[in-house]
Amino acid sequence: MTNIAQNIAAVRQRIQLSCHKADRNSDDVTLLAVSKTVSTDAIKLAITAGQRDFGENYIAEGVEKIATLAAETAQYGLQWHCIGPVQSNKTRLVAQHFDWVHTVDRLKIAERLNEQRPEGAKRLQVCIQVNIDNSPSKSGVAPHEVLTLAQEIAKLPRLQLRGIMAIPDIPVNTQGDFAMNNIAVQAVFVPARAIFEHLNALNYDLDTLSIGMSADLEPAIQAGSTMVRVGSAIFGSRA
Repeated sequence: MTNIAQNIAAVRQRIQLSCHKADRNSDDVTLLAVSKTVSTDAIKLAITAGQRDFGENYIAEGVEKIATLAAETAQYGLQWHCIGPVQSNKTRLVAQHFDWVHTVDRLKIAERLNEQRPEGAKRLQVCIQVNIDNSPSKSGVAPHEVLTLAQEIAKLPRLQLRGIMAIPDIPVNTQGDFAMNNIAVQAVFVPARAIFEHLNALNYDLDTLSIGMSADLEPAIQAGSTMVRVGSAIFGSRA
């Protein structure tokens, strides 16, 4: 099995170095380990290495893991993040089992999550997913519609709006590789940060800008990310 502890240490070092270059405190950036298709044994190794936040793209798979790792969740205070698309027929599972959902992109989903969050449970922490590129192949609310959705989510008592999530297209170089560590890559994250800052200027008190993954966490942190979603750099490449 991939040496998960060493990988987590390496990713955390990348975060620290990136924060140092950006004159930021590394404690302000949360590492979210993307554990989709990863075994619970591998997740336990990550937990032993100090990892506490895990992201699942597939809701049914995530719910099964949450149940299997209930003892670890209670012992270590694990946080489970839904980072995949949420359809109407899956909102109850998300509302009942996850701590966070990063992919709220329409009011209907937010309302169902609010209605189905168990009474007495902590508020479900949510991010609005923004389709920064206006790509027809991507989920997310259009940038000009974010404020309206934020206004409606703020009215829902069992949800806590925490921030913005985006997956922008990353530019590639002439060799077809990701053009890492250049101004062009940082620039693709700028619109997400602008929306985040605009909402805070309107007193939404957001603290989460969920941008950046394994390949592009450095420019994302330079652009202001407070949460990076890292899978392959921790658990290895998926089949």
